[in-house]
Amino acid sequence: MNASSGKSVVILGATSGVARSIARRFGALGYAVGLAGRDREELEILAADVRARCAVACAILPFDATAFETHADFLDQCAQVLGELPGGVVLCFGYMADQALAQKDFEVARRTIDTNLTGAISILERFAAAYEARGNGFIAALTSVAGDRGRKMNYIYGAAKAGLTAYLQGLRNRLHASGVRVTTIKPGFMDTPMTYGMSLPGPLIASPEAAAKAMVDKITRGKDTAYVPFFWRYIMWIIKSIPERQFKKMSV
Repeated sequence: MNASSGKSVVILGATSGVARSIARRFGALGYAVGLAGRDREELEILAADVRARCAVACAILPFDATAFETHADFLDQCAQVLGELPGGVVLCFGYMADQALAQKDFEVARRTIDTNLTGAISILERFAAAYEARGNGFIAALTSVAGDRGRKMNYIYGAAKAGLTAYLQGLRNRLHASGVRVTTIKPGFMDTPMTYGMSLPGPLIASPEAAAKAMVDKITRGKDTAYVPFFWRYIMWIIKSIPERQFKKMSV
């Protein structure tokens, strides 16, 4: 598989609900796409779909966010299947456990932190070093509006996403002078397997396709931070503006 210089992207956690649509969107824009994840069968199905829909090169890569020892060799694998170091990387993997379970079982809490924060830092530092040395590239990651303010309903997941948001801010500061773009995407509620079974307000739920279109637009335009859908910026501004003495008594 050969990719045109700079016109290639690797999707980490490519079989998640919105990641599939992100892969198709990049393919529609002419990007060669590397699909990384744990489920090889699902990756093969998605790769065939991207090739058929978009007529672009699409390859699969084994990747596990919490298999930290494998991350050192991952960029070499990307270069082998894409024909070069990809022009960019989009981190889509995540894990959201039931809050009550995470409070009782530390292994669940640790998996939440390891997947959403530690694994993200482990792999993105590899890409950051390579892109910094090369002098170009883009890094994007999906955090969450849950990281904007700690709430009792999901504060362990929110803590991991808040950490990832802070990490991306620092990474953006570090890489700015190198010509490497870093984009933080803060999704709200989306109609994906992660939210199945949850009681959510219908008007605030975005489809994966609409969300992916907005996300890829922000990434390719080099935006620093983007809420998706856009109205979450205003929702979270209101939530963050509530004084702590009042907020601690609320259920939101």
